Amino acid sequence: MTNIADLPDFDMAEWLPDEAGVAEYLTVVMEENDPAALAKAQRTIARARDMTEMAAKTRIGREALCKALTHSASTRYKTILGYLRRFELRW
Repeated sequence: MTNIADLPDFDMAEWLPDEAGVAEYLTVVMEENDPAALAKAQRTIARARDMTEMAAKTRIGREALCKALTHSASTRYKTILGYLRRFELRW
């Protein structure tokens, strides 16, 4: 029998292979209507993608994006919208 402690850690970032997966993940998170879950999802996606690429595509400076995605940051609405527009989501 396998012990829970022996199981590998689950990292959602490893399960976001393409833009469609990222869009689906963000759509599910947005349906939860939980700002903390949205912030966590943004950090997960940033880990799954190159941060410099993400900054360029969101037109947010790399340092500003890193700061916005920290656990202690109070992510501003403009930052979130710029970040989400990169994935062309419709809701």
